[in-house]
Amino acid sequence: MPDTQTHLGALFTDAFRQLEPSRPTPDIEVRFYPYTGLNHTIRLRSGRVYVRVSDIFRDAPMNIHRALAFILVAKLLRRRTPQVHDRVYRDYAFSPQVQRAADIARRRRGRKQLTSPRGVNYNLERLFDRLNRRHFGGELEKPTLSWSPRRTRRILGHHDPVHETIVISKSLDSPDVPEWFVEYILFHEMLHIKHPARLIKGRRFYHTKTFRAEEERYPYYEQAQDWLDAFARQRRNFQRARAA
Repeated sequence: MPDTQTHLGALFTDAFRQLEPSRPTPDIEVRFYPYTGLNHTIRLRSGRVYVRVSDIFRDAPMNIHRALAFILVAKLLRRRTPQVHDRVYRDYAFSPQVQRAADIARRRRGRKQLTSPRGVNYNLERLFDRLNRRHFGGELEKPTLSWSPRRTRRILGHHDPVHETIVISKSLDSPDVPEWFVEYILFHEMLHIKHPARLIKGRRFYHTKTFRAEEERYPYYEQAQDWLDAFARQRRNFQRARAA
């Protein structure tokens, strides 16, 4: 829709003029893009600004487009986002209808890189069933379980409610990693199924007080925190070695 994109370009131009009045306003190109979720990007290349707005926002009201323009321009200029625009954007972006549209886009456009729940040392299906019986009364519906394609140390586990999957880092499928620690990571992701993210004042909270209280009842919770610290140290040491 060229008219809508022209309208957006004018809003971004106005945002630049208000946030950086002492500098000439650059040429701006704004386009809608079919991202897998609710994403927007802004980049400066060779003196020209390129903006990509999620097509989920194509029919958003003008005040939402204006708020988004100020948010992205402030990000590019490394300025603090005006609070009024941040609030307007969040109220719209986290509304049930927009969140549903974002979930549908992720489901249709996104692809999950999955392998198998059966690892060399641990079987995620077996661990899930045991945890489900012991800690959830067998009431959790089993999602798709998978080891990650690569050995990651930054993210050890991830629950994706849109694709109904739990992926555990392949780095944990090792005889050097105790089974109770693998169970703890899986248990944490299972809690995300039981306690979905809550929307509070326009922000999503994944680890609520209820979530944390139940997590701390895991039998090896304290030992698991020590292992998490050890993984964090290993990751930092690896990053230092790469930078050297």
